[in-house]
Parts: sequence; structure tokens; C-alpha cells
Amino acid sequence: MKKLLIGLLVLFLLYVIAIALVPPYIESDRNQTKILPPYTVSAEAQTIYDDLEFIADLHCDALLWGRDLTEKGDRGHVDFPRMREANVALEMFTIVSKSPSGQNMQKNSAETMDVITPLTIVKGESPFNWFSLVNRTLSQSGDLEDFIEEEEGKAILVKSKSDLNQLIEARKSDKNVIGGMLGIEGAHALEGDILNVDRVYEAGVRMIGPTHFFDNKLGGSAHGESGEGLTDFGKSVIKRMNDLGIFIDLAHSSPAIVEDVLDMTTQPVIVSHTGVRAVLDSQRNLSDHQIQRIAENGGIIGIAFFDAAVGEPEIPNIIASIKHVRDLVGIEHVALGSDYDGAVVVPFDITGLPIIVEGMLQEGFTLDEIKAVMGENVKNFLLKNLK
Repeated sequence: MKKLLIGLLVLFLLYVIAIALVPPYIESDRNQTKILPPYTVSAEAQTIYDDLEFIADLHCDALLWGRDLTEKGDRGHVDFPRMREANVALEMFTIVSKSPSGQNMQKNSAETMDVITPLTIVKGESPFNWFSLVNRTLSQSGDLEDFIEEEEGKAILVKSKSDLNQLIEARKSDKNVIGGMLGIEGAHALEGDILNVDRVYEAGVRMIGPTHFFDNKLGGSAHGESGEGLTDFGKSVIKRMNDLGIFIDLAHSSPAIVEDVLDMTTQPVIVSHTGVRAVLDSQRNLSDHQIQRIAENGGIIGIAFFDAAVGEPEIPNIIASIKHVRDLVGIEHVALGSDYDGAVVVPFDITGLPIIVEGMLQEGFTLDEIKAVMGENVKNFLLKNLK
């Protein structure tokens, strides 16, 4: 018995050490930054950036890694202090609940080993989260709510138009007030149960992508095996999302799902983080036809910052992608969708966003166009479409 107790104690101590060391190591390896802060741009670009009233980003996976977002981190791309340093008003914090081993842009199986399960365990999360995707999702939702509560009024969880208006009004007198929204990356998190749409809505989720890197019960992924459109279950989920006021995020969806959603949705859609095929011809990126249909729907498209979405060198290709959407369908349909902390290497962290302003200035964007891309489009889209 004594040996058993000693063995259990040793295992417990090893687990505690793993919790302290492994998640930071994994995140540092997966969420790298090519150019480290501080960042320098021209005086003109910095002045324009500093005067921006509303800066917003449509996609960040920071909740996955177990960091305290109220503290400034020495790894990753986003936390609350860095949002304030960058004058960012609103971040869409997206929840990743499952990801396949060997994840790639071409073809992934839903049956491949899930790499989020061991991460969930080694982060020290509740055993109730270890093998339940919806529990992981609700847990990350609760984490953001807890972080925001710790801010004692200096952060707002945006779930409604009223919340957004509160954020806008608060920032008129205090730019340190920031906002966060919740999204889900891949509706496999619903575990095939339509009732879970309501559960995540009650937890604050206001955006869901039908698929992520693999096919699920809603239909096919852009990187899956079937290429199929919405299943009957998928159509019921889309309808329920419309009824509740949850935005549909078409990032990572198969072309067939994109068409099916646009054929049936009663609400404008979001593509939270993507590239465009005119700049990088990849199956994860939007074709001109898709961009046009999304614009006709009144939707908004967030341009991602990493090489697999925009190609290399990233910075001029980010600007080229923004410019392509503007020229094809109008400036009002394009926004920032970084994919910060999404297991990607990005050129700069959130404090480097003035580099985007510099790039747009160099390409002849007007001041109004710069304001639109940096956040006014997101603000206007949400004011129009949030319930």
C-alpha cells in the first residue's frame, strides 16, 4: 500500500509539473511571431492608427492555451494588456475543441487522433472536459467570462447590440475599456445535438463555423474528405442559429456548404479568417464567386495574417487580399481576421497592427477605407445585425 501511495504521489507531482511546463512549451512552439515587438511605422501611419476610434479583429484562438488573458504574456499574440496597448476595441475569441493530428489544408479525417484531448488533460482542466467537446466549449466560454469579470468594468462581453453600444459609449471617455465576443471554430463542438446550440448561446457564443478541419455531422470541411454540403442536421442547426441570432462563420467550410448556407440563411454571414484565391490559390480561400455571393448576402470577410492563407511575404499579401475584396465587391465587406493564437506563425502580434495601416497607405487606400478595414466595418455590421 505504501508503495502504491508513493507511486500515486509521484504521478501526481509529474502531472503538476506537466501542467506548469507543457502548455507554455506547446504554445510557444505553435504560436510564433516572425517580427518581435516593438513595431515602428511612419509618423503618418502611426498618427492615423492612434486616431482610429474602433479597431476590431474577427478571429483569435487565445482561449485554447490556458493563459490568463488579463496578464500581459511573453508568448502568443493576444491578451487584454496587448489589446489595450494596440488600442483594439473588440476581439472575437474563437473556441477550438478538436483538431486532427497531422492537420493540413488538403485532406483530414474526422477519425484521426485529436490533439486537443491531450492538451486539455495537460492543462489541468476538469475530467468532465477531457472527452466532451461541448464541455470544452462551455469551459472556454466560462474562462472568457471570468477574465472579463476580473477587469471590473474595464472589459465587456459583447452578446447583444446593447452590449456593443455600451462598449462604444464607454470608449469615448476611456480607451482602456475593451470588448470580447465568443465564437466556435467547428460545430462538431455541438456533438450532434441541436439542443447544444441553445446551450452555447446561453454561454455567450454569437458565432459558429459549421466545420473546421474535418467533416462533421453538419457537412463537409474545405479540408475534409467528402466535400458535401449541409446535411439535414446541418440545415436544422443553421436555422436555429438564424432564429437565435448566432452568426454563421463560413471559414473552413466546403464550397458546397458555402453555397447551401447562402441559399438558406436569413441573416448576413461572416468569414472570420480567410484569404482569397486571387492572391493565393488554396482550397481554404474564397473564390471571386464566393466573395460576390457573400457580399450580396450583406456579409463581411476577415483577412487572415498567416502564410497558408495569404502566402509569403505575408504583409504585402495581406494588403493585396484586402485590396482584392475592396475592388471586387466594395470596402464595406472586408475586415481584419488575423487567426492570432491559432497555431499559426504570424508576421507580428496584435501590437503590430499599425503595420496594416502603413501597408494600406502605401497602396493608396483613403483614410475612410483604412478606418473601415481596421474596425468600422465590423462595428457597423454588428450594430446592424446583433439582436
